[in-house]
Amino acid sequence: MYGFSKFYRYPLPLLILSLWLLAVLLLSEQPAYSQHSVISNKEKYQSTLLVKRIMPSTLTENVRKTVLENGLTVLTKEVHTAPVVTVQVWYKVGSRNEEPGVNGIAHQLEHMMFKGTRNRPIQFGRLFSALGSDSNAFTSYDQTAYYGTVERNKLKALLVLEADRMQNSQIEPEQLASEKRVVISELQGYENSPEYRLNRAVMQAVFPNHAYGLPVGGTKADVEKFEVEQVEKYYRNFYNPDNAVLVIVGDFQTANTLETIKETFGKIGRGQGAGGKGQGAGSRGQGAGVISPSSPSLSTHYSALTTQHSLLSTQHGLNAPLPLIALSTPIVLREPGVGRLLQVVYPLPDANQPDVPALDVMDYILTEGRNSRLYQALVESGLASEVTASVTSLRESGWYEVLVTAGSKQDLKKIDSMLSSAIANVAEKGVTSEEVEQAKTQLIADVILSNRDITSQAMRLGTDETTAGDYRYTDRYLAAVRLVRPTDVVNVINKYLTKEARTVGFFEPTQKLITEVSDKPDSAQTTENFSPLAPVLPSEVMKYLPPVDLATDAIAQVLPQEFKFTNGLRILLLPDRSTPTVTLSGHIQAGTEFDPDNKAGLAAFVAENLLNGTNNKDVLTIAKVLAERGASLDFQTHREGVHIEGDSLAEDLPILVEVLADVVKNSTFPVKELELHRQQTLTDLQLELDEPSEVARRIFVQSIYPKKHPLHTFPTEESLQQIQRQDVIDFKAKHYRPDTTVLALVGDFDLDIVRSLIKNEFGDWEVSGQAPTLKYPTVSMPEKIVSVNPVLPDKTQAVTYMGYTGINRYDPRFHAALVLNQILGGDTLSSRLGAEVRDRQGLSYGIYSYFQAGKNAGTFLIEMQTSPEDSSKAIASTREILQQIHQQGVTALEVETAKRTLISNYNVSLANPEELTDRILMNEVYGLDKVELHSFTDKIQKVTLDQVNQAARELLHPDKIVVVTAGPSVLAEKNIR
Repeated sequence: MYGFSKFYRYPLPLLILSLWLLAVLLLSEQPAYSQHSVISNKEKYQSTLLVKRIMPSTLTENVRKTVLENGLTVLTKEVHTAPVVTVQVWYKVGSRNEEPGVNGIAHQLEHMMFKGTRNRPIQFGRLFSALGSDSNAFTSYDQTAYYGTVERNKLKALLVLEADRMQNSQIEPEQLASEKRVVISELQGYENSPEYRLNRAVMQAVFPNHAYGLPVGGTKADVEKFEVEQVEKYYRNFYNPDNAVLVIVGDFQTANTLETIKETFGKIGRGQGAGGKGQGAGSRGQGAGVISPSSPSLSTHYSALTTQHSLLSTQHGLNAPLPLIALSTPIVLREPGVGRLLQVVYPLPDANQPDVPALDVMDYILTEGRNSRLYQALVESGLASEVTASVTSLRESGWYEVLVTAGSKQDLKKIDSMLSSAIANVAEKGVTSEEVEQAKTQLIADVILSNRDITSQAMRLGTDETTAGDYRYTDRYLAAVRLVRPTDVVNVINKYLTKEARTVGFFEPTQKLITEVSDKPDSAQTTENFSPLAPVLPSEVMKYLPPVDLATDAIAQVLPQEFKFTNGLRILLLPDRSTPTVTLSGHIQAGTEFDPDNKAGLAAFVAENLLNGTNNKDVLTIAKVLAERGASLDFQTHREGVHIEGDSLAEDLPILVEVLADVVKNSTFPVKELELHRQQTLTDLQLELDEPSEVARRIFVQSIYPKKHPLHTFPTEESLQQIQRQDVIDFKAKHYRPDTTVLALVGDFDLDIVRSLIKNEFGDWEVSGQAPTLKYPTVSMPEKIVSVNPVLPDKTQAVTYMGYTGINRYDPRFHAALVLNQILGGDTLSSRLGAEVRDRQGLSYGIYSYFQAGKNAGTFLIEMQTSPEDSSKAIASTREILQQIHQQGVTALEVETAKRTLISNYNVSLANPEELTDRILMNEVYGLDKVELHSFTDKIQKVTLDQVNQAARELLHPDKIVVVTAGPSVLAEKNIR
């Protein structure tokens, strides 16, 4: 669970905003660019149009700020579009309050905050799960945040739990020892990434005497030394109401809720020293016991490694610039791995400076999209397969980071030279007004599109209040962005992106490239003895669960309108006026299941090249059309279909639909673009085959499904080289058809207008004959345990997949299986697997189970990440739990708790426009009735204990299971079976 979170620009919309948001608010009350006394009438007119088109009102117009007598800041925002509410507690402390020797203690404490309190000595994850709360936490540079989103009648219960752990958390020696193992496993997962290792080396060089140069998650050496007294002192110093911000957004009444907050939080006393004030100076070496600042951001949310753009601090008074160090020669890491990486870091000012809006606009011009300057110079030329960048603005400093993944056989020095030349060229020749206006439009649209659900809106408020000291920061930041001019962009490039100021890092892999993964497993029978473990007692959970308000209104059951055109295209439309945006999801029956054996990767080749040119527009024109409106369109290939994802502001929907129709009907697949994509895909393949999770997944699937099965095939270097342009054209003509396509749209639109729009764009899309079909062969269960242990040299964390074939979506046991899975491994903190393997024994950073049920063959799997030395024990414990549930079943209280969790989580998901649109889409793809959108919860509610236990007997097979563990060579030495 607890994951490192260094967010890049758009993939994590809720927190990305802190990236842009960081910098400008601390401009005091003066206009952002007061030094520019004159702005042309044309620029004023363009900015006015932008304001009217994208920003009809401020993002914080109905936010109320209240400060309790004990210093707790409360931000409330009523949003009555869905019967859900989010509760978030943000503490103004993070890894920046650390120093060598205690690096990672903020993140360690975040883990411990789930371990229970004096009043509730129980894993809080189980309490959140029982409430049906989508809860998690993260640690960053300047804050640690805890958040949960629930149905509105559970608001008070969440407040009670957060108030309890603000003042009563217990740090027990045994639990700390267990959770330290979990954190170390997490850190080992980051160490698997060459990108992480390179970034750590470069940042330590940039900040040799400041905690910004320390890794946010800490180091294994420091984590191993943490003592109970250290963690308790950190908790007492910083976890106080006067050092915290409580944010509530959703369907509630402010007056009543404030009274509840005063009852629950108002009794908590202020902290001694006002939340550790005076402990947070930035430089190292301030004396024993003084904790000082640190670096990126650790997130409890999910278990994947992502990257954080930027989060800043709100504390004032430390205005002296940091002594950032630029090295004259590159840092070179020659370590095991594949793929060459180049990282360049340029020092930037702190968040108080007025240059940040221009820097963010600059970043979009340099790296956002196919038309961006660095993409054209590095990727289109074939030198690189990918280029990403981010502006980070913090309390005491900032930096601009550019990361380049080299193309196959490309030299890093040459790439570095081209990067410097491209930036120098922009500084010399300038940028156009068109580029600036497009970047501003994209940036502002991204902010709006990333704040459509209540969790995201609360995240923005929490970030702004804790890092910039003002929840209105976003509005002021966007106002400053709108004033950015071409000369401002050139000025910041000349000021900050100088060759003398930068620090450069090269990652040069030392191991031989991996070209394929063996699919020949070894078989062996395990010899573990199954000693039944004491199951989690749901009665204990209910004992400590705060009371829930039973009085709540029924959820309005609004259903989408379905239309089918004469060519077979189906569309589902659900108007939603809550935000001026539209979310589009689509499905085309053209997935990897149709890949030929010798040309695996063909389906993805087609989908990923659709936007590279049509009869009407070339690739750059298509990219420009979308970028000018801040709209996005993407195609992702899955085994049973191609998934379409699109977002736009409401008035730009015609542009989005027009581009979508053009690329699916008229794509031409230019030779140049196909070859560039092939080289990028080959580079990506090499990187994937260096990832334990990808290697484990591939071998797991190929160990379950035999050759010639539609799911067995994965791309290889040989298969990708076999794909010709005519193959792409033929596949597209055969599988991209209106009668196998479904579109779903949710947003601010008129039904009749959108129906006519889609008919006009797609009505002439015709094909002949019947759509291709596949018949999946029957796959039998393994006769015994099949164990495979691929070795990836010098990796520090192991990844295990366990499972076998499962059920499809139409299986009568489907809903019972969902309840069973929730009990088994649906949550890494509250499930049987999570409670035992992760929480009690501390063997896994994250462990989950799934029933992947599609139209055809399904798969049951368990996924976990472990330290290599813990893999064998974790696998054995997992099998013990499977055996226990298979033989003994589960309890009635577990079933009721799981059902309540599933129903609540489902209702919460419907408040997110992206999740709602996807659910509408997939119900149609599976041929389910439209009422399934709301009848799903009734079906879950009707599941009985007998049905769940029958599913356990029929679907759990601990002695007939495939176990694949990918990781370092120690695994082979231990001979895991």
